[in-house]
Amino acid sequence: MQAWQHSVIYQIYPKSFHSHAGNATGDLLGIVDKLDYLQWLGVDCLWVTPFLRSPQRDNGYDISDYYAIDPSYGTMADCELLIHEAARRGIKLMLDIVVNHTSVEHEWFQQARSSLDNPYRDFYIWRDQPNNWESKFGGSAWEYEAQTGQYYLHLFDHTQADLNWDNPQVRAEVFKMMRFWRDKGVGGFRLDVINLISKPADFAQDASDGRRFYTDGPNVHRYLQEMHREVFEGYDLINVGEMSSTSLEHCIRYSRPESKELSMTFNFHHLKVDYPNLQKWVRADFDFLQLKRILSDWQLGMQAGGGWNALFWCNHDQPRVVSRFGDDGEFRVVSAKMLATALHFLQGTPFIYQGEELGMTNPGFERIEQYRDVETLNIYRLKRDAGESEAASMAAIMQKSRDNGRTPMQWNAGENAGFSRGEPWIGLAANAALVNVDNQRDDPHSVLHHYRALIALRRQQPLIQDGVYRPLLAEHPQVWAYLREGQGERLLVLNNFYAAPCQIQLPPDVITEATEQRLLISNYPDCPPRTGTVSLRPYESFVLLLRG
Repeated sequence: MQAWQHSVIYQIYPKSFHSHAGNATGDLLGIVDKLDYLQWLGVDCLWVTPFLRSPQRDNGYDISDYYAIDPSYGTMADCELLIHEAARRGIKLMLDIVVNHTSVEHEWFQQARSSLDNPYRDFYIWRDQPNNWESKFGGSAWEYEAQTGQYYLHLFDHTQADLNWDNPQVRAEVFKMMRFWRDKGVGGFRLDVINLISKPADFAQDASDGRRFYTDGPNVHRYLQEMHREVFEGYDLINVGEMSSTSLEHCIRYSRPESKELSMTFNFHHLKVDYPNLQKWVRADFDFLQLKRILSDWQLGMQAGGGWNALFWCNHDQPRVVSRFGDDGEFRVVSAKMLATALHFLQGTPFIYQGEELGMTNPGFERIEQYRDVETLNIYRLKRDAGESEAASMAAIMQKSRDNGRTPMQWNAGENAGFSRGEPWIGLAANAALVNVDNQRDDPHSVLHHYRALIALRRQQPLIQDGVYRPLLAEHPQVWAYLREGQGERLLVLNNFYAAPCQIQLPPDVITEATEQRLLISNYPDCPPRTGTVSLRPYESFVLLLRG
């Protein structure tokens, strides 16, 4: 197996991680300051969200210069120091780049918008008349450019113009840029919405929002194979593709080794189980049966097809998982541990988002003025313009906003939770004085130590990487149970997703009187030996190594 298949990756949103300079936002030297903590935690690689030059309309996902560090994060020397110091601790740095689109402030777009015959005009996608495609941030996906009298495509914010990947010059420039960073010493790339890069030539419209035409588009696999040849071939790089609205079949193709495209893929189907009728901006409970069905289907499908999953609950675009699928009140600690265990024993490469290892919660911001995210602000405006009440609009935003995952990392109980000496760019969660690194590092029963134990177990137990996944009790309304099997051993993973205690009956072949069992990890301090009938406490979770 590849080294990255045994790895655990830690995601850093640098704007909210730590400010070395004491500013409102975090910086690259702030990450350097915390490398000893990350080494102690045991992670192998850092995915750092975009810190390249950007007007920050979409928090760095609108890049205006692929070869420069945004001044708010530091300098190229700071970046080189981060790469060096991380490597010295055995940690790779994975660069997050956005090549589906650029900022409209990028020099390419500035040239392209200047005239119809500019050499850079064909770097972007222009039409005389827009079709009915919708932006993922709301509204039309087309913006009128008065200087040349045409519309340009933007699948995201109107300041993020989509690149024309059908132009070989665009691909050559992108690959040249990636080689620059590869040669700087980065250990891999996280490729933002990479499955959207290929658009159909006819730009058809129908009753949909357009995504079915450009998702996993006509030439996407060919372009990624070209990227592999031009950038990855012969180098030990981790390449993770973020896949928007994708399919299992495509993700198998993207990530199986013989395809020579990517190491692994992110998909988001399991994070839409609280979207009633696929509507994100509605407050709703999650569908537990759908959640475990999706995760099981992807485990079985990737296993059969030879692909590889990126495993995650949280990132900078998602609410905090303990608030979403767990309990951020009385059972915060045990439910955070349960969710971690349920994910980390699956086949794939786990990603931990900053603060997830502490059980950080949604901040509970009640006023729109407390939010900073462009998607959230756009949706609020659209909802209110459509006549929705303030209460209903804010109820959805409090649950679903991307800012839920973007509040400052909570290091200690001091000023601004140790994030910065200055006032942070966005507010802190109210529980920061309780939920922080300093409070948990010396507590062996903390969420933090549970994550550290899970990371260590991944290196000690080969079954976690290569064991066959077998779901159990598929229709149980509150328990996710599964086995990982191989080499005469099995891992039994049991997770109660609710505060209500329950009793389950395991299939007769799982545990018998002759079965030798060893407890690997539990979220309760006492976990007696189990038989075929198992009683589970609120949010209880444990893993048994079974032999015989």
